[in-house]
Amino acid sequence: MAAATIQEIQDMSEELRNIYLSNMDEAPARRRAREAFKQTQFAIDHCLFKLPVDGVKMKEVYEVNSRGLEIFSKSWLPERSPLKAIICYCHGYADTCTFYFEGVARKLATSGYGVFALDYPGFGLSDGLHGYIPSFENLVNDVIEHFSKIKEKKEYQDLPSFLLGESMGGAIALNIHFEQPTAWDGAALIAPLCKFAEDMIPHWLLKQILIGVAKVLPKTKLVPQKEEVKENIYRDVKKRKLAPYNVLLYKDKPRLGTALELLKATQELEQRLEDVSLPLLIMHGEADIITDPSASKALYEKANAKDKKLCLYKDAFHTLLEGEPDETIFHVLGDIISWLDDHSSKKNKH
Repeated sequence: MAAATIQEIQDMSEELRNIYLSNMDEAPARRRAREAFKQTQFAIDHCLFKLPVDGVKMKEVYEVNSRGLEIFSKSWLPERSPLKAIICYCHGYADTCTFYFEGVARKLATSGYGVFALDYPGFGLSDGLHGYIPSFENLVNDVIEHFSKIKEKKEYQDLPSFLLGESMGGAIALNIHFEQPTAWDGAALIAPLCKFAEDMIPHWLLKQILIGVAKVLPKTKLVPQKEEVKENIYRDVKKRKLAPYNVLLYKDKPRLGTALELLKATQELEQRLEDVSLPLLIMHGEADIITDPSASKALYEKANAKDKKLCLYKDAFHTLLEGEPDETIFHVLGDIISWLDDHSSKKNKH
């Protein structure tokens, strides 16, 4: 482990530090780590963890899906107000729905929305090798299966439903829409992975070598990452120092098979932007060097949707809801809620 990472976690207790440094390739280790960090999480000095939890009913579930994988999911529902709509959240690469998104979900629930999220196979608290996506298509189908069960429940059938996708989750949300073109009332996408920024893609020759090795050793952690990329995920330095407390985050180099699947998925997505036909809210930081803001502009221009909106945030990096100064985070949250309010009321009038 790099010295910089040791420096980052020096303020942790020895017990937490040992858990942080342990091997989390398999789900049981990640679940133990989450339990150990659970109380610490909400004591962290981050604006998302200071949002009120009063009036929010939360439920956590482990359920085996049709592929035999135990999937973790969570819901946040307003206790005292009628539901305006349901929101199904797709998290980003390496992430989970049980850390920063907890704060976002609370805010949405207290604004009248039922929020549902899951950890994909291989991420967070769900079964699977950590950080490994053997098939992007299977991953999308797993998410569709999970959200379809929720939408079929009697109490949610007549409500508007929206997809909320962050980074890789944006690509997943768009692929869900391709599979279910008329099933959703809109999608809000945060720094969607429609295309990797050039800094993220290895040189052509190296890429060909990695593709060859991936066919034989897909689970190997070999994909090179530039140091400046890590520095440009969180703009707020204080929040960057808090990042290690997101203990379930996949922290190693990307696995070859995963990188290949994501590259293939973005290449296919780039060719299908005209097939996007649902109401869209696209949000992107102008200084994002992880996912390409120009691809969000292309999505906005090419999407075959009359109802679409693009919000670009000056100087903002990749993690608009987690790593920006507080005022930017609340600005983005406000934009999402305002858009949802507008589109929920439109649907409810029909």
